[in-house]
Amino acid sequence: MLPIEDIQGRPDTRRIAIDKVGIKDILRPIRVKEKSGGEQRTVAHFAMYVNLPHDFKGTHMSRFVEILNDHDREISIASFPAMLQDMLAKLEAESGYIEMRFPYFIDKAAPVSGVRSLMDYQVSFIGEIDNAGCRIKVKVIVPVTSLCPCSKEISERGAHNQRSHVSVTVEAKSFIWLEELITLVEAEASSQIYGLLKRPDEKYVTEYAYDHPKFVEDMVRDVAARLNAEPRIISYSVESENFESIHNHSAYALIQRVNSPS
Repeated sequence: MLPIEDIQGRPDTRRIAIDKVGIKDILRPIRVKEKSGGEQRTVAHFAMYVNLPHDFKGTHMSRFVEILNDHDREISIASFPAMLQDMLAKLEAESGYIEMRFPYFIDKAAPVSGVRSLMDYQVSFIGEIDNAGCRIKVKVIVPVTSLCPCSKEISERGAHNQRSHVSVTVEAKSFIWLEELITLVEAEASSQIYGLLKRPDEKYVTEYAYDHPKFVEDMVRDVAARLNAEPRIISYSVESENFESIHNHSAYALIQRVNSPS
């Protein structure tokens, strides 16, 4: 039987390198450790890319899937460095990128009644590798309530509030639990959000938010102050998008910091 030619292995004459090429939005079941000592089963969307030199026509897409299969159900943030190294070797690349995005659930008790319900948070593990080394980041998107200080100040009754998404991406020099990052953000919101509230809980969170008004600028600064005080964090970005209840647009703010690892 004659060998089948590898078309992707042909040379390319256009002399244009590609920064990222690979696969996106492939699903895999994963297991994530919980701070309580348990383990959570969930489903992750993966994106995997490498660079492609100018003289290569294409990359080998099937090898990305092979790498995922090799690490099937053992994938965690701790396995990212090995996966990235494996990807560079199998695809003969100089740089690589893996992102694993998944929902993470926390069992929360309502503030007054104590009734329990699940809250979901969007989490991403992000790994990058190049000649400078390997970098691993964790991203959490935390839904919270924000109440406008200006609205409270000028109104005789009430103040407008809205749901906000606070996104925190960190690179750390030692392990940080997802629960730690989520709690850090929720502590700086006008109010936390819960999956289930009884009437006494609704009264509590409404009044709590009224007593803790925050502009979008306040939100990112207060979260950033907590991140600055955390010695495990090397670099971070914190952004907040407030889905305004009295405007047809969002309010947005971003702070990025890069510290030298010590």
